[in-house]
Amino acid sequence: MKIEDNIETFNSLIKRRGFIWGPSPEIYGGLAGFFSYGPAGMALKNNILSLFRRELRYFGFGEVECPTIMPEVVWRASGHLERFIDPVLSCKECGSLIRADKYLQEQLPDTMIDGLSFEQMENLIKKNKIACPKCGTPFEKIEEYNLMLKTKVGKNTTAYLRPETATTTYLLFNRLNQDARRQYPIKIYQYGKAYRNEISPRQLVLRMRAFDQFELQLFIGKEQEMDFEEYHEIKKNKLPLLDWKLQDKNIDKPNIISLEEAIKKGILKKPAYAYCLYIGHYLTIKLGFPENAVRYRQHSPNERAHYADDAWDLEILTKQFGWVEICGIHDRTDYDLRQHGEFSKQTKQFNIAMGSDPKIKEIPQILEIAFGIDRIIYTLLETGFNVEEERINLKLKSELAPNTVAVFPLVRNKKNIKNLALKIHNGLLEHRIGSFFDVAGSIGKRYRRQDELGTPVCVTVDYDSLEDNTVTIRDRDTMKQLRIKISKLPEEIQKKF
Repeated sequence: MKIEDNIETFNSLIKRRGFIWGPSPEIYGGLAGFFSYGPAGMALKNNILSLFRRELRYFGFGEVECPTIMPEVVWRASGHLERFIDPVLSCKECGSLIRADKYLQEQLPDTMIDGLSFEQMENLIKKNKIACPKCGTPFEKIEEYNLMLKTKVGKNTTAYLRPETATTTYLLFNRLNQDARRQYPIKIYQYGKAYRNEISPRQLVLRMRAFDQFELQLFIGKEQEMDFEEYHEIKKNKLPLLDWKLQDKNIDKPNIISLEEAIKKGILKKPAYAYCLYIGHYLTIKLGFPENAVRYRQHSPNERAHYADDAWDLEILTKQFGWVEICGIHDRTDYDLRQHGEFSKQTKQFNIAMGSDPKIKEIPQILEIAFGIDRIIYTLLETGFNVEEERINLKLKSELAPNTVAVFPLVRNKKNIKNLALKIHNGLLEHRIGSFFDVAGSIGKRYRRQDELGTPVCVTVDYDSLEDNTVTIRDRDTMKQLRIKISKLPEEIQKKF
């Protein structure tokens, strides 16, 4: 049967091979915006997190973990209760609720919708006679819809599930400041669940109601932002930058430019912020994304959050959904600490000496690098998906693949071959090499299953293995096979990966 290289084949693969299942719970029909990860999906996720944690330790970041539920005052201070809203269209006839900006972008793909006011979007709705997709009733007014999920703690304390991990990190500033002995920048990150009551979540795991974030924060002084030592080590690196002025001219091809040149031309304002763009790009390329599928898109002044001095989205090009944001890099100024200082009445503790003159005190600035782990998983799977010579080949980096090695006995009903294969498999596990043992089906089918999981190497034990203590190892991408001594197998695999 011919295998088609298309989205339907890909969507089938991620379910069939245990990457992503849902909407969950499937046996009850599923609830939109909730998905589960199967064994392969969890293995991929954990490998991504391990890579991030390893690399960020090199860059000097520490990790924290905070509660996912916080009292109402936190979200009032942060501005989420007032501003964390989506524009929605409500159909008067059938009651359908649709997110206005996303629906308008679908209906008017050549019009820039991001950053438009409610009034501007309403004018577009009237001008283009935008109607309800279910019943055809014309839409009129746009309404506000708060995305926060409300709950009760104890008997009567109002609280909210966090819509992102960043705010809970900011609340630790006094402790972090003490722990870092006031040495700046303070580099910290947090990984964990966040929750948003999305109106009509679609696009698989790209827009969920419960999702994973991996957010990095730099607490830094104004002087240090402009004279940032680590910037000088990375300023020659070139990034694909699509600034808002290019977008204004309907140009969607990024400018490949060094960070140093971007600062000189005024595309970027601050060396410390340029460093944050570099960190985001470094981690993205480290995951194995092809360079030509990556770009940074700058928010226009109208699109940026009210507190932001600058904002860029790191995006990946996909077949199914076009450019997908996997990371946002934001210059949040001193907004967050100033707000929480005022609401908690601890402004003095946040207002500290940071610059060259210890007499002058300031509230630290915050630079943020916010990754969506679920979006990384989807885009990695899609960009790695290939159909080659009638086989699906998932080209994941070896350190990210759910299995590093798969071990097969050539024939499953020969006990001595099967026992040797099991011994090799267990030996690889003892060397902490992720090995998978499989005896089901023909050897060709077993190869294909591992290709679909992205397993870099398969090891086959045959009759000759009993005589000369060698096995056949097969490369996923080239499909080349060679014989190797069993005793050399762990060493060769570790050397290869």
